[in-house]
Amino acid sequence: MREQVRKAGKLGSRPSVERLSPRLTLANANILSDAVRHTVVSLLVHVAREIVMPRYRTLQSTDISEKSPGETVTIVDHEAEAALHEGLRELLPGARIVGEEAASDDPGLLEHLDEGLVWLIDPVDGTSNFSAGKPPFGVMIALVSDGQPVAAWLYDPLARRLCRAERGRGAFIDDVAARVTSPARRPVASLATQFMTAEMRSGVESAFAKAFDLAPIPRCAAEHYPRLVLGGNQVALFQRTLPWDHVAGALFLAEAGGRVARWDGSPYRVGDGKIGILAASHDESWETALNILRVINLPDDMPVPFQIAAKGLSRKGAAAQ
Repeated sequence: MREQVRKAGKLGSRPSVERLSPRLTLANANILSDAVRHTVVSLLVHVAREIVMPRYRTLQSTDISEKSPGETVTIVDHEAEAALHEGLRELLPGARIVGEEAASDDPGLLEHLDEGLVWLIDPVDGTSNFSAGKPPFGVMIALVSDGQPVAAWLYDPLARRLCRAERGRGAFIDDVAARVTSPARRPVASLATQFMTAEMRSGVESAFAKAFDLAPIPRCAAEHYPRLVLGGNQVALFQRTLPWDHVAGALFLAEAGGRVARWDGSPYRVGDGKIGILAASHDESWETALNILRVINLPDDMPVPFQIAAKGLSRKGAAAQ
Protein backbone atom coordinates (compact mmCIF):
# COMPACT_ATOMS: atom_id res chain seq x y z
CA MET A 1 0.00 0.00 0.00
CA ARG A 2 2.88 2.39 0.70
CA GLU A 3 4.13 1.59 -2.80
CA GLN A 4 0.67 2.34 -4.17
CA VAL A 5 0.60 5.67 -2.38
CA ARG A 6 4.06 6.47 -3.73
CA LYS A 7 3.10 5.62 -7.31
CA ALA A 8 -0.17 7.52 -7.07
CA GLY A 9 1.78 10.54 -5.89
CA LYS A 10 4.02 10.70 -8.96
CA LEU A 11 3.74 13.93 -10.89
CA GLY A 12 1.19 13.69 -13.65
CA SER A 13 -0.40 10.41 -12.53
CA ARG A 14 -4.18 10.31 -12.21
CA PRO A 15 -6.56 7.70 -10.88
CA SER A 16 -7.98 5.82 -13.84
CA VAL A 17 -11.57 5.76 -12.64
CA GLU A 18 -13.13 4.44 -15.83
CA ARG A 19 -10.59 1.65 -16.27
CA LEU A 20 -10.92 0.54 -12.67
CA SER A 21 -14.69 0.86 -12.28
CA PRO A 22 -16.19 -2.59 -11.66
CA ARG A 23 -19.95 -3.05 -11.86
CA LEU A 24 -20.24 -4.15 -8.26
CA THR A 25 -22.61 -3.80 -5.33
CA LEU A 26 -22.30 -5.13 -1.82
CA ALA A 27 -25.45 -7.17 -2.42
CA ASN A 28 -23.49 -9.57 -4.62
CA ALA A 29 -20.05 -9.23 -3.03
CA ASN A 30 -19.27 -9.13 0.67
CA ILE A 31 -15.97 -7.33 0.16
CA LEU A 32 -14.75 -4.61 -2.14
CA SER A 33 -12.74 -5.60 -5.17
CA ASP A 34 -9.04 -4.81 -5.38
CA ALA A 35 -9.89 -2.47 -8.25
CA VAL A 36 -12.20 -0.38 -6.07
CA ARG A 37 -9.67 -0.28 -3.25
CA HIS A 38 -6.90 0.78 -5.61
CA THR A 39 -9.04 3.49 -7.18
CA VAL A 40 -10.06 5.00 -3.84
CA VAL A 41 -6.45 5.18 -2.65
CA SER A 42 -5.25 6.63 -5.94
CA LEU A 43 -8.05 9.16 -5.87
CA LEU A 44 -7.27 10.25 -2.31
CA VAL A 45 -3.58 10.70 -3.04
CA HIS A 46 -4.21 12.49 -6.31
CA VAL A 47 -6.66 14.99 -4.79
CA ALA A 48 -4.36 15.61 -1.82
CA ARG A 49 -1.36 16.18 -4.07
CA GLU A 50 -2.99 18.20 -6.84
CA ILE A 51 -5.65 20.20 -4.99
CA VAL A 52 -4.98 20.28 -1.24
CA MET A 53 -1.22 20.58 -0.84
CA PRO A 54 -0.59 23.31 -3.46
CA ARG A 55 -2.82 25.62 -1.38
CA TYR A 56 -1.29 24.72 1.99
CA ARG A 57 0.09 27.94 3.48
CA THR A 58 -0.65 29.81 0.24
CA LEU A 59 -4.37 30.57 0.75
CA GLN A 60 -5.46 34.12 0.14
CA SER A 61 -8.00 35.82 2.39
CA THR A 62 -10.55 35.56 -0.40
CA ASP A 63 -10.08 31.76 -0.39
CA ILE A 64 -11.40 31.46 3.18
CA SER A 65 -14.90 32.13 4.43
CA GLU A 66 -17.15 31.35 7.39
CA LYS A 67 -20.07 29.12 6.49
CA SER A 68 -21.47 29.50 10.03
CA PRO A 69 -20.20 30.94 13.33
CA GLY A 70 -16.94 29.18 14.12
CA GLU A 71 -17.06 27.04 10.96
CA THR A 72 -14.39 27.80 8.38
CA VAL A 73 -14.53 26.66 4.78
CA THR A 74 -12.01 27.23 2.00
CA ILE A 75 -11.97 27.04 -1.76
CA VAL A 76 -9.93 23.86 -1.31
CA ASP A 77 -12.79 22.14 0.54
CA HIS A 78 -15.09 22.74 -2.42
CA GLU A 79 -12.59 21.83 -5.13
CA ALA A 80 -11.39 18.69 -3.36
CA GLU A 81 -14.93 17.51 -2.68
CA ALA A 82 -15.91 17.99 -6.32
CA ALA A 83 -12.93 15.94 -7.48
CA LEU A 84 -13.57 13.16 -4.96
CA HIS A 85 -17.26 13.06 -5.89
CA GLU A 86 -16.41 12.72 -9.56
CA GLY A 87 -13.87 9.97 -8.88
CA LEU A 88 -16.30 7.93 -6.78
CA ARG A 89 -19.33 8.43 -8.99
CA GLU A 90 -18.98 5.30 -11.12
CA LEU A 91 -17.32 2.95 -8.64
CA LEU A 92 -20.45 1.44 -7.08
CA PRO A 93 -23.47 2.06 -9.30
CA GLY A 94 -26.48 3.08 -7.26
CA ALA A 95 -24.46 4.28 -4.28
CA ARG A 96 -25.19 7.78 -3.03
CA ILE A 97 -22.38 10.27 -2.41
CA VAL A 98 -22.61 12.72 0.48
CA GLY A 99 -19.88 15.28 1.01
CA GLU A 100 -19.51 17.75 3.86
CA GLU A 101 -19.85 20.88 1.77
CA ALA A 102 -22.74 19.57 -0.32
CA ALA A 103 -24.61 18.64 2.87
CA SER A 104 -23.90 22.08 4.30
CA ASP A 105 -25.68 23.60 1.30
CA ASP A 106 -28.41 20.94 1.18
CA PRO A 107 -29.13 19.32 4.58
CA GLY A 108 -31.62 17.03 2.88
CA LEU A 109 -28.68 14.93 1.73
CA LEU A 110 -28.38 13.67 5.30
CA GLU A 111 -31.76 11.98 5.18
CA HIS A 112 -31.83 8.18 4.95
CA LEU A 113 -28.09 7.75 5.44
CA ASP A 114 -28.93 4.43 7.06
CA GLU A 115 -30.42 3.09 3.85
CA GLY A 116 -28.42 1.51 1.04
CA LEU A 117 -24.85 2.26 0.01
CA VAL A 118 -23.46 5.71 0.77
CA TRP A 119 -20.02 7.17 0.15
CA LEU A 120 -19.10 9.84 2.73
CA ILE A 121 -16.51 12.49 1.88
CA ASP A 122 -14.59 14.84 4.12
CA PRO A 123 -12.49 16.75 1.58
CA VAL A 124 -10.35 18.59 4.14
CA ASP A 125 -10.77 17.35 7.68
CA GLY A 126 -9.29 19.91 10.03
CA THR A 127 -10.12 22.90 7.85
CA SER A 128 -9.42 25.38 10.65
CA ASN A 129 -5.89 23.97 10.96
CA PHE A 130 -5.38 23.90 7.20
CA SER A 131 -6.57 27.47 6.72
CA ALA A 132 -4.25 28.60 9.51
CA GLY A 133 -1.30 26.91 7.80
CA LYS A 134 -0.69 24.30 10.48
CA PRO A 135 -1.15 20.55 10.92
CA PRO A 136 -2.94 18.27 11.34
CA PHE A 137 -5.43 17.92 8.52
CA GLY A 138 -6.48 15.06 6.30
CA VAL A 139 -8.73 13.73 3.56
CA MET A 140 -11.25 11.01 4.41
CA ILE A 141 -13.59 8.69 2.55
CA ALA A 142 -15.92 6.12 4.09
CA LEU A 143 -18.43 3.66 2.68
CA VAL A 144 -21.61 2.86 4.61
CA SER A 145 -24.10 0.07 3.92
CA ASP A 146 -27.52 0.35 5.60
CA GLY A 147 -26.03 2.50 8.36
CA GLN A 148 -23.06 0.21 9.03
CA PRO A 149 -19.53 1.41 8.21
CA VAL A 150 -18.05 -0.93 5.59
CA ALA A 151 -14.74 0.63 4.56
CA ALA A 152 -12.63 3.61 5.56
CA TRP A 153 -9.67 5.57 4.29
CA LEU A 154 -7.93 8.40 6.22
CA TYR A 155 -5.05 10.11 4.43
CA ASP A 156 -2.54 12.50 5.99
CA PRO A 157 -1.06 14.50 3.08
CA LEU A 158 1.84 15.88 5.11
CA ALA A 159 3.04 12.54 6.47
CA ARG A 160 1.76 10.64 3.43
CA ARG A 161 0.25 8.21 5.89
CA LEU A 162 -2.72 6.13 4.85
CA CYS A 163 -4.93 4.58 7.51
CA ARG A 164 -7.51 2.18 6.12
CA ALA A 165 -9.93 -0.43 7.34
CA GLU A 166 -12.59 -2.77 6.08
CA ARG A 167 -15.26 -4.38 8.22
CA GLY A 168 -14.11 -7.84 9.24
CA ARG A 169 -10.77 -7.50 7.44
CA GLY A 170 -8.75 -5.45 9.92
CA ALA A 171 -7.06 -2.06 10.00
CA PHE A 172 -3.82 -1.01 8.36
CA ILE A 173 -1.44 1.92 8.39
CA ASP A 174 0.12 1.82 4.94
CA ASP A 175 1.17 -1.83 4.55
CA VAL A 176 1.30 -2.69 8.25
CA ALA A 177 -1.56 -4.25 10.22
CA ALA A 178 -2.62 -1.88 12.99
CA ARG A 179 -3.57 -3.05 16.50
CA VAL A 180 -4.15 -1.03 19.63
CA THR A 181 -1.92 -1.57 22.65
CA SER A 182 -2.43 -1.03 26.37
CA PRO A 183 -0.73 2.07 27.79
CA ALA A 184 2.40 1.76 29.88
CA ARG A 185 1.49 4.89 31.85
CA ARG A 186 -1.55 6.78 33.10
CA PRO A 187 -4.01 6.80 30.15
CA VAL A 188 -4.63 10.01 28.22
CA ALA A 189 -8.04 11.37 27.25
CA SER A 190 -8.67 13.96 24.56
CA LEU A 191 -12.11 15.53 24.98
CA ALA A 192 -13.90 17.45 22.24
CA THR A 193 -15.99 19.63 24.54
CA GLN A 194 -15.94 22.81 22.47
CA PHE A 195 -19.66 22.57 21.63
CA MET A 196 -20.72 22.19 25.27
CA THR A 197 -21.74 25.00 27.58
CA ALA A 198 -18.94 26.34 29.78
CA GLU A 199 -20.50 24.74 32.87
CA MET A 200 -20.90 21.37 31.20
CA ARG A 201 -17.39 21.50 29.76
CA SER A 202 -15.92 22.20 33.18
CA GLY A 203 -17.83 19.32 34.73
CA VAL A 204 -16.80 16.82 32.04
CA GLU A 205 -13.14 17.80 32.14
CA SER A 206 -13.00 17.72 35.94
CA ALA A 207 -14.55 14.26 36.05
CA PHE A 208 -12.23 12.80 33.43
CA ALA A 209 -9.15 14.41 34.99
CA LYS A 210 -9.58 12.17 38.04
CA ALA A 211 -8.82 9.07 35.97
CA PHE A 212 -6.94 10.35 32.92
CA ASP A 213 -4.33 12.85 31.90
CA LEU A 214 -6.00 15.34 29.57
CA ALA A 215 -4.54 16.30 26.19
CA PRO A 216 -5.71 18.98 23.76
CA ILE A 217 -7.76 17.77 20.82
CA PRO A 218 -6.07 17.95 17.40
CA ARG A 219 -9.24 19.46 15.87
CA CYS A 220 -8.96 16.87 13.14
CA ALA A 221 -10.69 13.48 13.29
CA ALA A 222 -8.28 12.13 10.66
CA GLU A 223 -5.60 12.55 13.34
CA HIS A 224 -7.70 12.00 16.46
CA TYR A 225 -8.66 8.38 15.71
CA PRO A 226 -5.17 7.27 14.57
CA ARG A 227 -3.76 8.61 17.85
CA LEU A 228 -5.97 6.12 19.68
CA VAL A 229 -4.51 3.28 17.64
CA LEU A 230 -0.92 4.54 17.75
CA GLY A 231 -0.99 5.08 21.53
CA GLY A 232 -0.92 8.87 21.75
CA ASN A 233 -4.35 8.89 23.42
CA GLN A 234 -6.41 6.16 25.01
CA VAL A 235 -9.84 7.83 25.16
CA ALA A 236 -11.66 10.32 22.95
CA LEU A 237 -14.99 11.99 23.62
CA PHE A 238 -17.04 13.78 20.96
CA GLN A 239 -20.36 15.59 21.21
CA ARG A 240 -20.94 16.60 17.61
CA THR A 241 -20.67 13.53 15.38
CA LEU A 242 -21.15 14.53 11.77
CA PRO A 243 -20.86 11.34 9.70
CA TRP A 244 -18.03 12.44 7.42
CA ASP A 245 -15.99 13.32 10.51
CA HIS A 246 -16.42 10.02 12.34
CA VAL A 247 -17.42 7.03 10.24
CA ALA A 248 -13.96 6.42 8.77
CA GLY A 249 -12.12 6.85 12.06
CA ALA A 250 -14.64 4.81 14.04
CA LEU A 251 -14.26 1.83 11.71
CA PHE A 252 -10.47 2.15 11.67
CA LEU A 253 -10.32 2.11 15.46
CA ALA A 254 -12.82 -0.74 15.82
CA GLU A 255 -10.98 -2.92 13.30
CA ALA A 256 -7.72 -2.21 15.15
CA GLY A 257 -9.24 -3.62 18.33
CA GLY A 258 -10.60 -0.46 19.96
CA ARG A 259 -14.08 0.40 21.19
CA VAL A 260 -16.49 2.94 19.68
CA ALA A 261 -20.04 3.59 20.87
CA ARG A 262 -22.56 6.24 21.76
CA TRP A 263 -22.45 7.89 25.17
CA ASP A 264 -24.99 5.41 26.51
CA GLY A 265 -22.80 2.48 25.42
CA SER A 266 -25.00 1.51 22.47
CA PRO A 267 -23.33 0.76 19.11
CA TYR A 268 -22.48 3.72 16.90
CA ARG A 269 -24.61 3.56 13.78
CA VAL A 270 -25.06 6.22 11.12
CA GLY A 271 -28.52 7.73 11.35
CA ASP A 272 -29.34 6.33 14.79
CA GLY A 273 -30.64 9.67 16.09
CA LYS A 274 -28.23 9.82 19.04
CA ILE A 275 -25.68 12.34 20.28
CA GLY A 276 -22.04 11.82 21.09
CA ILE A 277 -19.31 9.22 20.63
CA LEU A 278 -17.05 7.61 23.19
CA ALA A 279 -13.96 5.92 21.75
CA ALA A 280 -11.20 4.05 23.53
CA SER A 281 -8.16 2.01 22.62
CA HIS A 282 -8.63 -0.77 25.17
CA ASP A 283 -11.23 -2.22 27.53
CA GLU A 284 -10.00 -0.82 30.84
CA SER A 285 -10.00 2.78 29.66
CA TRP A 286 -13.32 2.19 27.92
CA GLU A 287 -15.03 0.96 31.09
CA THR A 288 -13.56 3.79 33.16
CA ALA A 289 -14.70 6.44 30.68
CA LEU A 290 -18.16 4.92 30.28
CA ASN A 291 -18.64 4.84 34.05
CA ILE A 292 -17.66 8.52 34.21
CA LEU A 293 -20.29 9.35 31.60
CA ARG A 294 -22.91 7.44 33.56
CA VAL A 295 -22.08 9.40 36.71
CA ILE A 296 -22.11 12.73 34.87
CA ASN A 297 -25.39 11.70 33.21
CA LEU A 298 -25.14 14.04 30.25
CA PRO A 299 -28.59 14.76 28.76
CA ASP A 300 -29.38 13.24 25.37
CA ASP A 301 -31.08 16.39 24.13
CA MET A 302 -28.17 18.79 24.49
CA PRO A 303 -28.09 21.56 21.88
CA VAL A 304 -25.57 20.90 19.15
CA PRO A 305 -24.83 24.22 17.43
CA PHE A 306 -23.61 23.72 13.89
CA GLN A 307 -24.47 24.92 10.46
CA ILE A 308 -26.69 22.06 9.31
CA ALA A 309 -28.96 22.27 12.33
CA ALA A 310 -29.18 26.02 11.80
CA LYS A 311 -30.36 25.44 8.25
CA GLY A 312 -33.36 23.51 9.36
CA LEU A 313 -32.45 19.82 9.63
CA SER A 314 -34.86 18.04 11.95
CA ARG A 315 -33.92 17.73 15.65
CA LYS A 316 -33.50 13.96 15.32
CA GLY A 317 -31.37 14.25 12.18
CA ALA A 318 -29.24 17.01 13.65
CA ALA A 319 -28.62 15.07 16.82
CA ALA A 320 -27.58 12.00 14.88
CA GLN A 321 -24.86 13.87 13.10
